[in-house]
Amino acid sequence: MTRRYWNINLEEMLEAGVHFGHGTRKWNPKMAPYISAKRKGIHITNLTKTARFLSEACDLVFDAASRGKQFLIVGTKKKAADSVAWAAIKARCHCVNKKWLGGMLTNWSTTETRLHKFRDLRMEQKTGRLDRLPKRDAAVVKRQLSRLQTYLGGIKYMTGLPDIVIIIDQHEEYTALRECITLGIPTICLIDTNCDPDLADISIPANDDAISSIRLILNKLVFAISEGRSSYIRNP
Repeated sequence: MTRRYWNINLEEMLEAGVHFGHGTRKWNPKMAPYISAKRKGIHITNLTKTARFLSEACDLVFDAASRGKQFLIVGTKKKAADSVAWAAIKARCHCVNKKWLGGMLTNWSTTETRLHKFRDLRMEQKTGRLDRLPKRDAAVVKRQLSRLQTYLGGIKYMTGLPDIVIIIDQHEEYTALRECITLGIPTICLIDTNCDPDLADISIPANDDAISSIRLILNKLVFAISEGRSSYIRNP
């Protein structure tokens, strides 16, 4: 894997609050190598190591994107949801930013059936067929369509399992992470000081609560993916 320069700036990360961890009581001892200090009862993440792992993650997604691989970005808590949706659009990736449905990947055949149903209902809505149904039936179908849009809208064009999954907040998305591990899907995980760095293929130690921190990490990964996609288009 070729190493590249991704303009990962320590000062920029400081301004975004990437270094702020959880309270010292809420920590995972496995995170000790990634913590540089304690300040007012809060662990401070070593940003030099954050930069190193973020750079490795950028190299990985660039190489994968340059070979036409597909990505799924997962982040369902409120502070991450908008950034995840933005990143998915920007990098032309799939995303889950509302709720992870158990078995979404490990029971892919069921997910695929739901996606087919979702696409069929969207087509019926676009062609006006729903408007020709009795009001009560139309209301039921529209509620079903709304629910599918909420939970599956970010993966509506996904036709198979993703090649790489990017996860924001290991604790919040533990079910998704376990499914990836079960299936052997490589993962990049943004981890705070209360997480287990051994679970993901690449763990990026960083504040997973601040919107500015989440956005900065995703911005670097999105840029790398976009650059990789451009390379793929030029050299298919």
